[in-house]
Amino acid sequence: MNIHYRLEGPETAPVLVLSNSLGTTHAMWDAQMPALTEHFRVLRYDTHGHGQTQKRGKVTLSQLGEDVITLLDHLNIPQAFFCGISMGGLTGLWLARFAPERFTAVAVANTAAKIGEQANWLSRARTVRTEGMGVVAAGSADRWFTPHFRQHQPAVVEQLCHQLATSEAEGYAECCEALAAADLRGEVAAITVPMLIIAGEFDPVTTVADADYLHQQIDGSFQVDLAASHLSNVEASEEFTAALIAFLRRNDGR
Repeated sequence: MNIHYRLEGPETAPVLVLSNSLGTTHAMWDAQMPALTEHFRVLRYDTHGHGQTQKRGKVTLSQLGEDVITLLDHLNIPQAFFCGISMGGLTGLWLARFAPERFTAVAVANTAAKIGEQANWLSRARTVRTEGMGVVAAGSADRWFTPHFRQHQPAVVEQLCHQLATSEAEGYAECCEALAAADLRGEVAAITVPMLIIAGEFDPVTTVADADYLHQQIDGSFQVDLAASHLSNVEASEEFTAALIAFLRRNDGR
């Protein structure tokens, strides 16, 4: 098993998988953990090439999804809830479409059926390979957080930016290449798993319009817009957590 993970919370509670965004680790969910572990057994993991999960060659969106299935199989978990943000949200869309039997309900945050443009992702992959992670980290605060949050929570912003700057460049680049090729616009309308879509009102990366598209395409989905930028679970942590718990508990059939 070469995926780093942490499993916390009551052993008898339903399992909730949390999937991190590009350039972060499972620690990005720390603010959610006290409330989530009151209700769920929370399974966090580091995505391919991030944190303590080592890179394993070229990666695709389907492989990112299969990593989650592999982890569930390893832990003998037949079905779980899922919440992912940004790249983790795109992973959640893939899982809801292609492995629906494994998930009771899925929440996707600050994501899109296709994130950004292929040329931009390939350019970023080349940049970090030749110039290192510092170039990407230098602009990350502007992408991830609003000016108000950056001003009032500088320590939180600095911690996440430092973590990005010290990330493994090749694993990051491979995930950029996976995002360059990932496009589920022709697939999301077939999703039938109960779904929550969380958007950041000030997100320049995956916009409210991207969330609106998913909401329109996926029958029965719910959408919540938060006063946040791209890492909405960090910037609007209490509102994010409350919306997630309310949605999951509505879909807990126990």
